[in-house]
Amino acid sequence: MPEGTDSRVVAPPPARPRPGAGVLLAILLACWLVPLAAYAVHAAWLLPPLILLGTASLLRSGRSLLDRLVLALALLAGLTCAAGLLFTVWPWGLHPVPVTGLTLTVLALAAVLSRRAPRLPRPRWSDVVSLAAAAFAAVYLATPYLRADGFGQRLNLAMIGEDNARHPALFDVIGRVGGYLFVDPDSAREQIFSGLIHYPQGWHFITALLDGFQNPGNAPTGPALMDHYIVWCLATFAMLALVLIWAAHHVAGPLHPLRRLVLVLTVTALILGTELPRLLIAGYPSETLGLSLAAVLIALVVRPLHRLREQLLLVGALLIGIGFSYYLFLLPTGAMVICWLIADRRRLRTRPGTVATIGVLTAALAPLIAVIGVLVAGQSEALGAPGGAPPVETYTTLLGLGALVVATVLVRTNLSETTWRRYLVVLTVALLFSASMAAVNLINGTQPAYYFGKTAHLLILVFIAGTAALARLLPVPAQSTASEPRRRPITAALPAIGTATLVTLALLMGTGVIGWTGGYFHRSGSDETWAREWVNRDRRAITRPASVTAMAAKAYPAIPGTVTLVVDKWGAQSYRESVFLSALQSTTGQTEPGIYFSTFDEPARTAEILRRTPRPLRLIVAGQAAQQAIDGILLADPALREGLTVVPLKPTRAR
Repeated sequence: MPEGTDSRVVAPPPARPRPGAGVLLAILLACWLVPLAAYAVHAAWLLPPLILLGTASLLRSGRSLLDRLVLALALLAGLTCAAGLLFTVWPWGLHPVPVTGLTLTVLALAAVLSRRAPRLPRPRWSDVVSLAAAAFAAVYLATPYLRADGFGQRLNLAMIGEDNARHPALFDVIGRVGGYLFVDPDSAREQIFSGLIHYPQGWHFITALLDGFQNPGNAPTGPALMDHYIVWCLATFAMLALVLIWAAHHVAGPLHPLRRLVLVLTVTALILGTELPRLLIAGYPSETLGLSLAAVLIALVVRPLHRLREQLLLVGALLIGIGFSYYLFLLPTGAMVICWLIADRRRLRTRPGTVATIGVLTAALAPLIAVIGVLVAGQSEALGAPGGAPPVETYTTLLGLGALVVATVLVRTNLSETTWRRYLVVLTVALLFSASMAAVNLINGTQPAYYFGKTAHLLILVFIAGTAALARLLPVPAQSTASEPRRRPITAALPAIGTATLVTLALLMGTGVIGWTGGYFHRSGSDETWAREWVNRDRRAITRPASVTAMAAKAYPAIPGTVTLVVDKWGAQSYRESVFLSALQSTTGQTEPGIYFSTFDEPARTAEILRRTPRPLRLIVAGQAAQQAIDGILLADPALREGLTVVPLKPTRAR
């Protein structure tokens, strides 16, 4: 639990002498020999933690080890998205050795130029508590996958969210081609559904890069592909939980340990008690990464780092990462940064060169994916898309949590500080952004829907960070004074501990983490939170689409050059089964003509499949009704038999 930025002006230590030419050459040589040796002994998985620690050791902002690690993680995420443009076009792709060699070389040069020796703070008990809370939230939500008995049950859980078919396809293809797909869209169309070529690919690139360190040269396929994807989704949600806990404590600044502990429990409870677990359940890893980076950015805008160069570098990297991973959040976070630039304009004048350099690079790279998506792929039309969680649930969360946070922020103790006035500016930006998205839906003749829900997630993020205001108001144990030098420590602490306990219990019950109800933020139509309903679901109740898909993947492996699709009784089932099967078989580029139609009506959909899909075509028939429909279509138009293979599948309960 970080203790915030130290605002005291501390005299800088004497500059260290730069190493001689021989020492520098040895360091640069080691930057390449270390990854080469790790790769040779099959220990490449150690290289990403090495890079993270190396980056953290060169930062000087923050006073705890967790501060350094979170800032380094955020910095690396944003810079990796930008470096992906280089990795996409150079001849080595995502191979661990050149990627690590270049990264370590950059870190070494940064250390030499800044005259900084690698140094990390000692771990504190507060770091351990924060990490444990984030791990608890992630493991708790991973419970259904951990309890699953076999691939069929894991696939059944993943198929709750349709996006869990498209994201693995991007993760898979980016790992195989070694870079972003939008750089060479013509080549990418042969390997993936065309609608994904210009989709923001920051999360997919980072995870494909990291996955390559685990098994260099052995890209996962079939069930292993889905398993790897699920692991990275869980890791991304764990990152979101960790940075939210960190952000709340960074915004709070120095806190008494009792207040700090209550804040950890509060943030963890809100992570599990709001709609945020839906990000994992429904398959929104790109949004999860975007929210994680936005949480760090919000914390840095509300309470800027004392070291201006590191603040500017982190803000630029975070905006780039948000733009590459989920550019919907680029507009509000960019507006927040502009507000910070205006507020700190005098301070920024002391570093005009740094401001100009980082500003130009950020302005060029951060909106790049948004510009491509809007101008090339026409993605702005999706803003009016229907669907999403019921608005009443979102309104309940925003109004209840918002009222609590705003009330505590407006207390004189908090509002007298610049930090909380900056927080109100950030909150206003997030509110206006969410209201604007709701207005877009209303203008289009629909209720606030899918992307309004995304803006609400960002607003929930801001509110969770704002719970730091509540923690600051809690009483703390009284200290001994000259008038009462013999005050007993336990007696003095009891009132504060009692108050903290009552507040914590109220928050835990209000969020539904404990108690007999779903909490104040429970789902509409049920009395459970998203998290509890997900964790308590029956993993053995495998749906027909999951059973059919698992059976088809096992019984009928992909045949190079042949399009494989599933035909079931209902068009919606056929669509879902074919989408997930093609993702498992890495054939979304070939199956696209036979999957995406404007209707699910049968047998019209099957007839359209037979007319539109290139040959050779293999249809996996999952039921007698589907077989009869195919027979009828072929009887009416025998010419459709050319290049067609029809194979049966008897779906059973998959394990």
